[in-house]
Amino acid sequence: MRFDGTGRRSDDALFERWRREGRLVPFCPEVRGGLPVPRPPAEISGGSGADVLDGRAAILTPDGTDVTRHFVLGARQALERARSYGIRLAILKEGSPSCGSARIHDGSFAGRKIPGEGVTTALLERHGIAVFAEDALGDAAARLAELEQG
Repeated sequence: MRFDGTGRRSDDALFERWRREGRLVPFCPEVRGGLPVPRPPAEISGGSGADVLDGRAAILTPDGTDVTRHFVLGARQALERARSYGIRLAILKEGSPSCGSARIHDGSFAGRKIPGEGVTTALLERHGIAVFAEDALGDAAARLAELEQG
């Protein structure tokens, strides 16, 4: 579920196969961090997810409300969940201040995206969990095959 209450379900055949095989662990770090649905949009201001984790950037709503703590808490809970399941690969939603793996919004609320990762992505990657966007399932499948072979 997106921040605004809408959803974007993947209809990719590979994703559906993994769902049937029980390989997916649904998790929304923003909701687990205490944010409601729907909620105002939020963007990283002053850096990327790694900068948020290191205290050099914040996550703000358009009215300037600082929601950083919710995103950091949700990222920590995502890492805890991943560890409890032995997860070594994650597929997350691109563009999100939590889950973006290649691009995030630039913090201006003008719809512009920049290279960067979200808070959850940064934390998972720091702990050796490979993160892929939902539009990079082929790359995720290749990495999964490598992991399963050895």
